[in-house]
Amino acid sequence: MNSTPVSQVRWTTADLSLFKGDRNHRYEIIDGELFVTRVPHWKHQAVCINVGTVLKLWADETGLGEPAITPGIIFSDADNVIPDVVWASHERLAQVLDDAGHLTGAPELVVEVLSEGEKNEKRDREAKLKLYSVQGVLEYWIFDRRQQKVEVYRREQGVLRIATTLYSQDELTSPLLPGFSCIK
Repeated sequence: MNSTPVSQVRWTTADLSLFKGDRNHRYEIIDGELFVTRVPHWKHQAVCINVGTVLKLWADETGLGEPAITPGIIFSDADNVIPDVVWASHERLAQVLDDAGHLTGAPELVVEVLSEGEKNEKRDREAKLKLYSVQGVLEYWIFDRRQQKVEVYRREQGVLRIATTLYSQDELTSPLLPGFSCIK
């Protein structure tokens, strides 16, 4: 019996219009693969707001850039994601923000808060880590609200690598954000 190879479907940004009215799910594409997740847990959203607020206060004080919560980033037709929080310098924003208000390139900092489920965790720790690394993100923070820790990845020799893991009473600082600090 002969079998015909089945080509894997490659999703594009245009395909996302199929799901336009669905408010119960988040749709992201990484390397042409569609990732569908439920709207995040209330506590997940609370972590996003807390991180975004601390970044906003620091950014307002320093004038060095702007944070955003759940912005879309359209890296390419096959890579379209919605990180939980980002921060970009004014210089970077001038380069990567399109006329429609979407990011088309990497902000300096991306923050993801882990959602429950092995598939979701794998997406953030593997697929998104690789994507953000390839696209030029300088720092990537992964918050795990259940284990109360944050993993900090920093660009080293062109790749995002784990720099430190911080726990609930550790101070989060960053060479990317001069003078920024917060207790997790």
